[in-house]
Amino acid sequence: MKFFNRSGKKYYSKKLKAAILAGVMAFSLYTNVGFAAQAVNMTLDEAIQIALENNRIIKQSIADRESARWQLSEARRRGNPNLSWSTQAQAIGGSYYDSYDRKRAFNNTLEATMPIYDGGTLKEGRIAARYGLNAADLNLEDALQNVRYQTTSYYYRILQTADQVAVSEEQVKTLQEHLRIVNAQFRAGTVAKADVLSTEVRLANAQQTLVSYRNNYDIAMATLCNYLLLPVDTVVRPPEQLSYNKYNLDLTNCTAYALTNRPDAAAADYAVKQAESNVRAAKAALRPKVNAVANGGRNGDKPFSNNRNDSWTAGISASWNIFDGGLTEAQVNEADAAVIKAKEHAAATREEIQLDVRSAYLSLLAAEKNIATTKVAITSAEEDYRIAQVRYAAGVGTNLDVMDASDKLTQAKMNYYSALYEYNTAKASLDKAMGIPVEIDVPRYIAAESEDKKTAVEARKDSAVTEKAKEVPQISEVAPPVTIDLSEAQQIEPTFGK
Repeated sequence: MKFFNRSGKKYYSKKLKAAILAGVMAFSLYTNVGFAAQAVNMTLDEAIQIALENNRIIKQSIADRESARWQLSEARRRGNPNLSWSTQAQAIGGSYYDSYDRKRAFNNTLEATMPIYDGGTLKEGRIAARYGLNAADLNLEDALQNVRYQTTSYYYRILQTADQVAVSEEQVKTLQEHLRIVNAQFRAGTVAKADVLSTEVRLANAQQTLVSYRNNYDIAMATLCNYLLLPVDTVVRPPEQLSYNKYNLDLTNCTAYALTNRPDAAAADYAVKQAESNVRAAKAALRPKVNAVANGGRNGDKPFSNNRNDSWTAGISASWNIFDGGLTEAQVNEADAAVIKAKEHAAATREEIQLDVRSAYLSLLAAEKNIATTKVAITSAEEDYRIAQVRYAAGVGTNLDVMDASDKLTQAKMNYYSALYEYNTAKASLDKAMGIPVEIDVPRYIAAESEDKKTAVEARKDSAVTEKAKEVPQISEVAPPVTIDLSEAQQIEPTFGK
């Protein structure tokens, strides 16, 4: 298995390496066994690195690239000499063969052919296959960028749900303390029983909400682990928190960068070139074909006896398909339609890129405004809650005022952490929409391939953003599904209909 550090950084901490050796990163070992739940500290960079190495979509893209590489190899080898051998064994009889004084006949033929001129079919086949490999390189880069974004989104979801759990726990503790105070005042005869009951109901609702947030946190963690191909019961402990770091680029620059750097746009352009090459290959069928041909044969009454006749020929054969009933014309028209389709796809891709960038950028701005607004709201809600407590303790405020103020403070904090999550995920989405590279710098790849007429391997080396990325990605053995430890699972009796 040969995978490389696609981000170019040494992400694995000592603790994470120890965890890998201990079996948390069981995927790399290719052992189809269960694993008990384990805990591991994992930063975002580490999560991204694990995803880039393990993700099955990336491996499918690597397999697609390998297939494209062999398609190019096949196209190149079609111009090589071809050597074939054939043999025949026959029983003979009748008056025509009476003078031969034998009942069997054997014939062995060895033939060598090599195309000299085929109108350009082989050349265009090689060109089309080369463009297919270029597109596969860029589709792999697109898959890497998608995986980086998706991992970031899942990781931030854990951080968001963790903050929601913390806020919800804080609300439960606040209501528990408030209930203690209300009970004390009720025993002192200063408040009515209704205050106690309403506080108990509000506390019960907050406890149910806390259960939901904890469940969301567990699901978010399992989702990330599943995406990283870790056992889904692995406990990830992110040492990070959601934060706000201002993004200074403007929409125009982001869009211009995306149109130049998005790998899917470049891959669509190569698909157009490939389709155009297929048109030229189809038209080449109208031209004559010339082959060099050499053959030799041996025939006799035994396969390899001395009683034989030998012969050989060498020369050139030419053919010209003058009329084929319109077959070639149909193939050319079919290829022309494929070009139109490829061009439409390339245009639609660029339109979608502009929409992706604008959507992510506007979401970023909206979340940024919400962060500022919710921070002010938290300050106001904290002051309102403090006043409500003082007024209630003084007997001039109601219990409902205190609980409403508590709910507003909780909601303000929830809104703040939601805004942080939306801002950070929008930033990651904008990075993806712009085509921030993981392995390949797209403009450099295109320049190396087109201007210098370099191979895909050479173009990859010239455009690699890290030293490791210069290596050609290799396909690997398919890993078995990663499973959790089910050794202590108990038989569950069905209860349906009972």
